[in-house]
Amino acid sequence: MPSVPKTKLSRYGGWLPSREVLGSFLEHHANNAAERHAKYRASHPHIPIGVSLPSGVEGPYVSSVQAFADAINADPVMKGLFDKIFLQVSPLYRIPDFDTLMFVLEIIVVQPPRYYIATYPDGTEIGEPIGVPIYLVFDLLSNTSAGYDLFRLDRFNVALKQLLDSWGAYLADSDPPAPLPASNSSLNEDAEGWFSPTALQSLESNLGDLSFVQTYVCPDPTAVNRGFATWDAFFTRELQPGVRPIRLPDNTSLIHNACESTVYAKAENVKLHDQFWLKDQKYSIYDMVDGNAYAEQLAGGTVYQAFLSPQDYHRWHSPVKGTVLEAFVLPGTYYAALPDAGAEADDPDLEEGDPHGALIRSQGWLTVAATRAVIFIQAEDPIGLMCFIGVGMAEVSTCQLSVQQGDALEIGQELGMFHFGGSSHALIFGPGVKVTWAEGVDLDRHLWVNSIIGHVTAA
Repeated sequence: MPSVPKTKLSRYGGWLPSREVLGSFLEHHANNAAERHAKYRASHPHIPIGVSLPSGVEGPYVSSVQAFADAINADPVMKGLFDKIFLQVSPLYRIPDFDTLMFVLEIIVVQPPRYYIATYPDGTEIGEPIGVPIYLVFDLLSNTSAGYDLFRLDRFNVALKQLLDSWGAYLADSDPPAPLPASNSSLNEDAEGWFSPTALQSLESNLGDLSFVQTYVCPDPTAVNRGFATWDAFFTRELQPGVRPIRLPDNTSLIHNACESTVYAKAENVKLHDQFWLKDQKYSIYDMVDGNAYAEQLAGGTVYQAFLSPQDYHRWHSPVKGTVLEAFVLPGTYYAALPDAGAEADDPDLEEGDPHGALIRSQGWLTVAATRAVIFIQAEDPIGLMCFIGVGMAEVSTCQLSVQQGDALEIGQELGMFHFGGSSHALIFGPGVKVTWAEGVDLDRHLWVNSIIGHVTAA
């Protein structure tokens, strides 16, 4: 099966950078935000300490962040939960309060994500991609009991979605208004560009023997930005014909990988209804598909879940040949996580008790909570009814469908895509079939889209 050896950060790769880069990134943004906050306070001495900064056009932030801050400050429940979050958050967190957090967001949403360079005390430089900067800011906040309560509130996610949609519109704009930089301005070969030699190593780490331009369709392979007019065009890039071939396309008992992704979990005999506990994230099919009528036909079946890093290919492909029965998008949470005691002793990347990465460890629960696309497919025998779920976990997290009810599907046909952010996906198969996973479909293993991940026989 086409694959590559596990990366150092097998479970968090692309989401969490190394501790050195993460610390430097957060400290840099926290210091810049603190300077902006102090400058604003100095120019508005009449505002008492401890009082929320002005709202609306009189406020200090760019319009999208201001609207989000106003929504929080106008709601006593949300504001109170934010206050509790800053009391509960790990001492590792570097942003001291809500106002400074808003200034950090203001820095992030007026530019595209960048490759980040940190410097060790001895002057040695280390660089890593920062593909989901807002996630890094919210990561430790979400791993608190108050964060769990806040990040699940519908009105919080409505306000946050407006902020993320505004950023997403900028990232898809080929000619944003001044003074905003071009959304593709970080697509270059400079030290902090996504096509610098070290950044390319990250982008190509799971591509086998092929280069970036050999793997992906680039409008101008020789240009410093590879011809991508926007950040969104880069993020949703297409594969070159033939680089992810369909093996044995006439064998309808085979399951092909729907996303370029890293294996997270496999489960059998999944209940229609189940409860989620902090450490025991059992799948609940009814909740995963929001109570759809097809849920009962899938109860007792098999679930496969894998996640995509920000550097991965972000289009979804059909794992089977069949017909689309239903396709829809469910609104949900952004950045919500099940708070925990930190990484467990057997975590492959983090030290035991490290509070970072709760969102990644919550992926089972996110199949019932996060914004997600649901596609029911009647596959050819022997597979029968199955379901694809695309889970938007962080950043803009837009789930765009490319198919609709009644569409005939071929194996490997595009189903849809994620627009910027971190994401996961799940496949559900009914109780009438037994799924045997292919060799190499193992926890934390990165697998190519369209590769064979299993085969089905009658149960």
